[in-house]
Amino acid sequence: MKSVTIRLDMAETVKKYVNIAARYDYEMTLKSGRYVVDAKSILGIFSLDLGEPVVLEIASDDCDDLLAALAPFIA
Repeated sequence: MKSVTIRLDMAETVKKYVNIAARYDYEMTLKSGRYVVDAKSILGIFSLDLGEPVVLEIASDDCDDLLAALAPFIA
């Protein structure tokens, strides 16, 4: 499992992030405080406090392709 901190501070940023994340078959979650949502759910993401960075957890150790695609969002 890999964890990275990402910043999704604007609605357009969230849209771009979801479009990229949806292309990959990895199991992913986003955590903000005590809240955990599906990392591919745009509604779930908007339920989080996006004023602060959130933690993306990927249920795979071999996900370098995904991390490279999400590089602009990594805080």
